[in-house]
Amino acid sequence: MFTVYIIRSISNSKYYIGQTNNLKQRLIQHNSGYSKATKSGIPWELVFQKEFDSRSDAYQFEQKLKRMKSKKYLEELISAGRASR
Repeated sequence: MFTVYIIRSISNSKYYIGQTNNLKQRLIQHNSGYSKATKSGIPWELVFQKEFDSRSDAYQFEQKLKRMKSKKYLEELISAGRASR
């Protein structure tokens, strides 16, 4: 199983979009400063996740989200995800 996720920096309210096959470990990496791209935003909180059967499908969805370049779109997606839980 592969997961596309969105995390939000508690310190600066920025978002980061990524995909992984081990979400728990990846979140630990983000919050421990392991990832250069997210080091300055520690601490991070998981605000959205969606699972896929293949890495290819996860990658396509991740790229779609990154192409949107819209904080408003991400916040709407996050809100919709919370409502459906």
